[in-house]
Amino acid sequence: MTESLLPPGVLPDFPPGWVWLCGAGPGDPGLLTLHALNALRQADAIVYDALVAPEILDWCKPGAEKIYAGKRGGKPSAQQRDISLRLVDLAREGNRVLRLKGGDPFVFGRGGEESQTLVQHGVPIRIIPGITAGIGGLAYAGIPVTHRDVNQSVTFVTGHDQSGETPGSLDWAAIARGSQVIVIYMGMKHIARITGALRAAGRPEDEPVAVVTGATLAGQQVVETTLARCTDDIDAAGLEPPAVICVGRAVLMRQALDWQAMLAGTAARDTDPLGRGRPAESA
Repeated sequence: MTESLLPPGVLPDFPPGWVWLCGAGPGDPGLLTLHALNALRQADAIVYDALVAPEILDWCKPGAEKIYAGKRGGKPSAQQRDISLRLVDLAREGNRVLRLKGGDPFVFGRGGEESQTLVQHGVPIRIIPGITAGIGGLAYAGIPVTHRDVNQSVTFVTGHDQSGETPGSLDWAAIARGSQVIVIYMGMKHIARITGALRAAGRPEDEPVAVVTGATLAGQQVVETTLARCTDDIDAAGLEPPAVICVGRAVLMRQALDWQAMLAGTAARDTDPLGRGRPAESA
């Protein structure tokens, strides 16, 4: 497929003994990059995460070894040290090793840790970025993370650290004051604590919030709520992690830009959800 799309020499050869760390995007296989597809077509061993869509693995070359290394909160999972050292061992055996991670490997994906381990063990690497859920997943929900009438900043945070708790190093008060739009990864478990911290720091109770699960997939669910109602609405909807959560007035744009609903024949709820009273092209 790739040979028919691009002229020879555009996509790199995958040398034996190398590890390519690659982002598989937020879920929809169509969001995979050409570099990622090229890697799948050449890799001898694919070490993949829980959030990699099964259809993507169908594009591996025949005979490639597929090694699951997924981590899910509250469930038995591979240890990070073991995953990193397995990559080293596979590369030293002369394999072309593809480390396939959901989203982007360098956005809350431990790609930095794994690639550093490889470099420290003398294993050559290549990094292939992917579309991160905090941008691509929200786009599939019809939410732009930046909009000129809403924000000139966006902050990406993780809802838990290595211990599984809300990161103690995060200054929620500073984040609340300094960023008009906040995108939270892996925040479902501690959402009550997070929304409480934002409200305590002065964010309004009725500030719009969107919670997106199954982002970009057929089972995608989106709950539009507020900081005050967020926890209760998540429970009422029966949402399960993983999720990406967006806090800020950018969420209102979903009323105009829910393109998946429009594909299904539903009209936009409000073409001017920010209440600007003027055509968008006059901005």
